[in-house]
Amino acid sequence: MDLHEKRIKLEDIDMLSILGYNDEYLHLIENKFESIITARGNTIILRGKPQEIKTIETVFNEIIYILKRNGSLNAKDVSTVLELIQSSAQASQLQTTSDNNIVYYGIKEPIRARTKKQIDYYKKVLENDLVFAIGPAGTGKTYLAVAMALSALKKNEVSKIILSRPAVEAGESLGFLPGDLKEKLDPYIKPLTDALFDMIPPDKLKSYMEKNIIEIIPLAYMRGRTLSNSFIILDEAQNATITQMKMFLTRMGHNSKAIVTGDITQIDLLSKKDSGLINARNILKNIPSIDFIYFDNKDVVRHKLVADIIKAYEREAKEKEEKK
Repeated sequence: MDLHEKRIKLEDIDMLSILGYNDEYLHLIENKFESIITARGNTIILRGKPQEIKTIETVFNEIIYILKRNGSLNAKDVSTVLELIQSSAQASQLQTTSDNNIVYYGIKEPIRARTKKQIDYYKKVLENDLVFAIGPAGTGKTYLAVAMALSALKKNEVSKIILSRPAVEAGESLGFLPGDLKEKLDPYIKPLTDALFDMIPPDKLKSYMEKNIIEIIPLAYMRGRTLSNSFIILDEAQNATITQMKMFLTRMGHNSKAIVTGDITQIDLLSKKDSGLINARNILKNIPSIDFIYFDNKDVVRHKLVADIIKAYEREAKEKEEKK
């Protein structure tokens, strides 16, 4: 097969930051591929088989994205990108440069569906009224859900966003915690507010919340409400009981969309059989306009150690289950 050549011209990027001191990062990439990779001035030249060239180009696009986002790049970042690509069947697992995968334009940068599984998640939400996203922490389930909700609000597809979580986690009940309702809720809703602060200027977010355009409320407080023209997110749904899950799902009104996220390996209820998320997974899977997407440790987009940590805990849980 003839070798193909591809030139990647890097504009306004410090080559030392991309290639590493003494070309450390370049060597990490070269060691994973058969293609010839050379750097001349501000241009990266790739020579090799077409499919591999495409994969290497994806690697450079990803590390450039990380450099621009974080302001710096290190060997672990480069190794993580290489591992993510090699662990996937196709290099398309990482698609950070495609405008089609931009979910919402945040304050500092576009919020993208970055992995193949995240892209599938995004498509399922666009095509269905109710989507369950099930998998471990660090896969972007909640963060992308918030971005999709804000996108729908910006496009006037909905007039309201409701973010909710079960208020009982790890054996703690709100009624026994000190402070007023807001103080009690803060530890539980922080992952949701962190995502919002990444995507909306503080003054705009404050205005939205004062006008109840965006509401963050405990799951129990949703009883009796009908939510029309709303984008509703239930986070940490593995800790909702079957009764609570039914109550939540029947709040959906006209022209509403809902995302339910959770990790069925992190159930804090006294009995796993009481989890509304597990129950919903079993009884709702064949209903039109409802879809499910499942993430696993290969889809984790946080530090590469997170995936290894998740694997270790999963092994321990499996061993305990087998001993019963």
